[in-house]
Amino acid sequence: MGKHSQPNSKLHEHDKDVQGEMFLTGRHQEIPRHPHEEFAKTTLAAGAVLWRGDIQDIDSIEVACIHRPRYDDWSLAKGKVDPGESLIATAVREIREETGYHINLGKLLGKTVYPIKDATKVVYYWTGKVIGGEFEPNDEVDEIRWLPIDEAKELMSYDLDRQVLAKAEKRFRLPSTSRILYVRHARAHDRKKWAGDDNLRPLDKKGRRQSEMLVPLLAPFAPDRIYSALPDRCQATAAPLADELKVPIDVDVRFGDEAWINNMVDSQKAFMDVVNEGGTSVIVGQGLIIPNMLAWLAANGRLPIDGEIKSKKGSVWVLTFNEGQLIGADYMPTALPVR
Repeated sequence: MGKHSQPNSKLHEHDKDVQGEMFLTGRHQEIPRHPHEEFAKTTLAAGAVLWRGDIQDIDSIEVACIHRPRYDDWSLAKGKVDPGESLIATAVREIREETGYHINLGKLLGKTVYPIKDATKVVYYWTGKVIGGEFEPNDEVDEIRWLPIDEAKELMSYDLDRQVLAKAEKRFRLPSTSRILYVRHARAHDRKKWAGDDNLRPLDKKGRRQSEMLVPLLAPFAPDRIYSALPDRCQATAAPLADELKVPIDVDVRFGDEAWINNMVDSQKAFMDVVNEGGTSVIVGQGLIIPNMLAWLAANGRLPIDGEIKSKKGSVWVLTFNEGQLIGADYMPTALPVR
């Protein structure tokens, strides 16, 4: 990253291969707590590899190649972060505005980094399955071509985009059969200042905002079900999303810290029962059980996680499973806006 410390004012968007770098290695991805502070002057953007077809048949998958008249190039759908947005909210909004498509988000592929004018541009990419909408040519995008991945790579104007497509292809070859959005409850009132039953300790003002901001962060993954540990702060964290999706909250003590301490095996079974349901589920848990559960899943899956397993209040792990085994883990430290 050192070579990006001195942005080159002569470099523009269409020069991004000149000094670009890729951070696309590994199925364990993490977004920094303050991604806008990663460089002296960071321009944040987010996008997705848009795809359609049968995820169980790699040959049926086509990806969207975006033509931008401003640069006369072929690229991937992306756009800059607006104030008040998370990276995920940006990706979904930009894709809807530029292409007209509605998507379900999948795996975080990583990020590309390149100097542009007097800043460093950092673009985060997810996979995005198109579920509806219709493209109409506009000032930003005047043509979209749907192509098999190999043909799309050939059409792309930039090697950085070809590398993002190559990473997406790897994820498609080991597809998700279920996904868990593993949330630590939002910030609650101080335990030391709470005299009553700890399960009744409520969210504080910041925690309520975190719970509200989880809606635009998690809804793009199209969760089918929502589960919560017993404490009120866990249920309150899940409530805004449940209201938005009109999905009930299934409360189960086995998703909480006490259950992990008293009967670890039972907690593990409860978690795997949700995994084996397939689709996408939300589980809201607590600060002790989440890193321990993740360590157990990593040890018994196909994705080792080295180092500290983080779990800030209001954070989310997007966990991808193939036939019950952990194959992907993306950490988002906060649902609050990145700028």
